[in-house]
Amino acid sequence: MLEQNSANLSASLARLSSGSKITSPADDSAGLAVSMKLTAQISRTGAAQDNVNNAISFNQTQDGYLQQVNTALTRMSELTVSAQDVTKTTADRALYQQEFSTLQTYVNDVATKSFNGVSLFADKGGSAVALNVTTDGDGATFSMRGVDLNNATYATALGASTKVDNIADAKTALTNVTNSIDQLASDRASIGANEETLGYYNNQLSTLSNNLSAANSQITDVDVATESTNYAKQNILVQSATAMLAQANSMPQSVLRLIS
Repeated sequence: MLEQNSANLSASLARLSSGSKITSPADDSAGLAVSMKLTAQISRTGAAQDNVNNAISFNQTQDGYLQQVNTALTRMSELTVSAQDVTKTTADRALYQQEFSTLQTYVNDVATKSFNGVSLFADKGGSAVALNVTTDGDGATFSMRGVDLNNATYATALGASTKVDNIADAKTALTNVTNSIDQLASDRASIGANEETLGYYNNQLSTLSNNLSAANSQITDVDVATESTNYAKQNILVQSATAMLAQANSMPQSVLRLIS
């Protein structure tokens, strides 16, 4: 009995010190198998959630740049109208053209930006970036719609042939820049849809992770109150068994004294 109680006391102490009900496969072999699967799924879910959060940051960075592009294109459209003013001289239009060209250069530069080495607005082939984001631990993906600042609409407005140095060119430039603004509005709407959808996936993964953790906790986490009671019980039994064994060991000595 002392040996059994000592083993139970050690097992209880191991559970309390580790915080786990399963300190060896023998404690609950089936529970351990289920827990291992849940733990692996929790880890995969966490990795997928990191992927989604990084994709959200990617989209937010895209939109941050496009907000500035919108400001630049709006100013360019203003310059195309100002350059059509019949009271302006050629020298005046040259100044408009200087600012217009500077803004074109700025927007063209934005098209080359990247996020952690991944192009924000076009791949090496010059087409829109479409990224497949892993959205769960089983490898399912969501395809984000990309934005290409090098497409024909933008290229026309940002090309060297689009000028405001005379009234005729300014009218053509107004059409080109207006088309670019319309395209930009569509692109920002796509980014907004990406962010919204990824936000749903992020919330879904958070819920899944919490529920998986709760299920795993039911299997592996020790109930401290119950186990503390069990530990106290086993401790008392060990002390009692030790005392009784000591008493039993002393009985032969008593008999020998009677004989002598």
